[in-house]
Amino acid sequence: MKKTYKIEVDCANCANKMEEATKKTEGVKDAVVNYMTLKMKVEFEDGADVDTVMNNVRNNCKKIEDDFEIYL
Repeated sequence: MKKTYKIEVDCANCANKMEEATKKTEGVKDAVVNYMTLKMKVEFEDGADVDTVMNNVRNNCKKIEDDFEIYL
């Protein structure tokens, strides 16, 4: 399953780091963060609990930029 989320991120470098952190999150098959459109596309592994995965993604991204936000 793939979903697109609106995000808030302050710089392109942070967006790249967040993309890598998201890809490493358990339950994520692939992810793309687009700084220009402020969107995050996430492809989930089969059987993954989307809410739990996205909470983990948010926590991982907040380690990079503490005011980062994902609008679920």
